[in-house]
This record gives sequence, C-alpha cells and structure tokens, in this order.
Amino acid sequence: MEESVRKEKETIRKRVWKLLMEHKVARPPFPIEGRIPNFVGAEEAALQLASSRVFQKAHVVFCNPDSPQRFVREAALRQGKVVVMASPRLRSGFLVLDPSRIPRRCYVEASTIAGAFKYGMRILDNVPPIDLKVAGSVAVSLDGGRVGKGGGFSDLEYGILRELCAVEEATPVATTVHPLQIVGNIPMLEHDVPLDLIYTPSNFIEVKRQRKKPVGVYWNLLSHEQVESIPLLKVLRNKLKP
Repeated sequence: MEESVRKEKETIRKRVWKLLMEHKVARPPFPIEGRIPNFVGAEEAALQLASSRVFQKAHVVFCNPDSPQRFVREAALRQGKVVVMASPRLRSGFLVLDPSRIPRRCYVEASTIAGAFKYGMRILDNVPPIDLKVAGSVAVSLDGGRVGKGGGFSDLEYGILRELCAVEEATPVATTVHPLQIVGNIPMLEHDVPLDLIYTPSNFIEVKRQRKKPVGVYWNLLSHEQVESIPLLKVLRNKLKP
C-alpha cells in the first residue's frame, strides 16, 4: 500500500508541475520540477494568510524555506513575529529570525535562505513554541491532503517539532498555493501531516480534516543514513534514549 501511495503522489506532482507550466503561472526558480513551485500570485496568497486571524494571533511562525513562501516570512517579520525556518534538508537544524534584532530595511533579505543564515540564529533542539506552521506544497486537497516535493522533510520537521513539544495537535498548519495546485484527492500515510488552512491569491479554505496529525518522528521509517546526515535527528535520538 505504501508504495502505491508514493507512486500516486508522484503522479500528482508531475501533473501539477505540468499544469503550472502549461498555464504560464510558474515563476522562477526553474525548472519547477523537484521543487515547491513558485507561482504567479504567491505574494497575494501570502497577504491573504498574513491578514488572517490565525496569523495575526501568532507570535512565533514556523515557515518552510521555499521561494513562494518568502513573502510569508517577510510579512511575519514586518508584523514583529519571530520566524523559525528549517534549513534546507535540515542539515543545519533550524534558523530563528527575531525581527527586533534585524534592521527593518533588511527584512526582505532576511526572508531569503541566504539572508536567514546571515541574520538568523542556528538552533537544534531549543525551539520556541510554534503558534502557526506554514508548509510549502506541490498539491493540496480540500480535505487537508498535501503533497510536497518528495523529500519528506516537511513531515519530518513536524515530527521533530512534536517530539520537542514545540507543536501539538491543535497547532494550525497552513499553506499558500495557486488554485491549479488544488486537486481532488491525495492519499495520505500515517506520518503525513494534514493541512488545516489553504490560502490562494484570492481565497482561503478552512479544511475540515478527518485525519489526526503525526504524534512525533516515525523512526522505523528512517534509514541509518538519514539519521546520520541530519544532526538534529541524532541529537533528538540521544535525548529520547532511555
């Protein structure tokens, strides 16, 4: 079953990447295949999220490092929120951006990956409590299903945050997408994180999800090589040892 789900997700990815290119709504970086795709309207979708009640109430926002969500990270900094960002492939743990420690004129730069390394503080396991998690998506469904670019890092990030008690079941998970990224159905596995909120350039959808979120890291699904390549996982594994 797990293999068939993975194959179906890859089919969905390829279909959505192709749709975005055919309709000329994909934006750099190119090629979009293998990425969380940037899209025309990404800034407007971020503004929809940034003006929402759940965003306004949040003090700490966790956001993925991908291009279309750069506007979300910038908006959070401009609203005085602490931004926690995963480093690419989690190789450098998490990056914490405190807007009070960053010159306001540098918020745009700080919201990029290179800028986050320049202005942010690298941390491993001392993550502040997260009020809102923002995930990048290749495709989403109206029941909360989500497909990423295929590396599994967004779900792994959530599992790590859950183990660290930085998020809980009630912590909302949101994404910003182009309408073409909304599909009919997405199969989900036990470790996949369902969405609560979907924002497009002109609309938002409050998902009535049926699935619960993962309770932590599913260690049995990780190879020895994966654990060894991510320092944060090694730290967490040692902390959890009896």
